[in-house]
Amino acid sequence: MKNNIEEYLKKIDEIILSHLGGNHISGTIAEASRYSIKSGGKRFRPYLLFAALDAFSIPLDKGLKTASAIEMIHTYSLIHDDLPAMDDDDLRRGNPTNHKVFGEAAAILAGDNLLTESFHLIVNDEKLSGGTRLELVRIIADSAGQNGMIGGQMLDIEAENEEITFEELETIHKYKTGRLISAPVHAAVTIAEADAETASHLLRFSEYLGIIFQIRDDILDVTGDVKVTGKNTGSDARKDKVTYVSAFGLEGAKERMEQKVSLAEAELDAVKRTIDITELKNVLNKFAIRDN
Repeated sequence: MKNNIEEYLKKIDEIILSHLGGNHISGTIAEASRYSIKSGGKRFRPYLLFAALDAFSIPLDKGLKTASAIEMIHTYSLIHDDLPAMDDDDLRRGNPTNHKVFGEAAAILAGDNLLTESFHLIVNDEKLSGGTRLELVRIIADSAGQNGMIGGQMLDIEAENEEITFEELETIHKYKTGRLISAPVHAAVTIAEADAETASHLLRFSEYLGIIFQIRDDILDVTGDVKVTGKNTGSDARKDKVTYVSAFGLEGAKERMEQKVSLAEAELDAVKRTIDITELKNVLNKFAIRDN
C-alpha cells in the first residue's frame, strides 16, 4: 500500500462535520445531520475509492471530498431507510436512529440536507479540474437517483410480500445497493484518468462487489450479532422481504456469494499487470464471508 488509507478515512469525518457545522440557518438540521455522521460506520465506500486510487498511485487527497460526498449520500439513505414509512428501525450503528432522537420531520430533512450538501463538496474541490468535478457530479447523481439507488429501493419496496424471480432479486440489489458501491470505483477511475480497458474491468469488479455486499448483509441479518453489526437482526424476515437467504437458504446464499467473489477476483486479476490491486483484493476479502 502506497498510502495510509486509515489515516485518510479519519479525515472523512473531519471534512463532513466541518462542512455541516459551517454556515447554516437551522441548528437543528445541522445537529441532526452531524448526529448520523458521528454515529460512525465502516466507511466502506470511501475505503473503496481510496483503494482504487491507491491502485493507480494517485494521491488520496484528490479523492477526499468525493469520498466524503459519497459517504454523506450513503448516510442520508440510511436515515431515510430507518423511517417508519420505510424499514421502521430504531437502531443504527449501535445508536438510536435519527428519527428516534430528532423526530421524523427533522430526520427527513437531515437526510435531504446530507444529499444536497454532498454536491457542495465536489463542486468546490480545488484539487480537481472543473471537467473532472462535473463528471463526478454526473456519476454520483446517476448512481444515487432514479436510475440507481432510489430506483432500486422502490423496486425493493414493491417486491415485499411478492413472489419474484432470481433475476428480479439481482436487479433490485444491482441498483439498491450496487450502484452506490460502484460509484466510488467509477469516481476513482475518473480521477485517475484510467484507460478504457482497465476502467471496464474495475467497474465490473465493483458491480460484483455490490452484489457480494448485499448477500453478506442478507446473511448477517440472519446470523449477525447486534453488538457487532450495530443494527437489529431479523428485520428482513419480519417485513417479509425477499433476500438471498429467503430465496436460497443460508448455505445457498453463501454459495452464490462465493460465485460472485470468484468473478470479482477474475476482474482484478485481469489488470494486475498494469495496476497494484493489493488494496482492492483486501477490500474483497474483508467483506466476503467465509467459513474458514
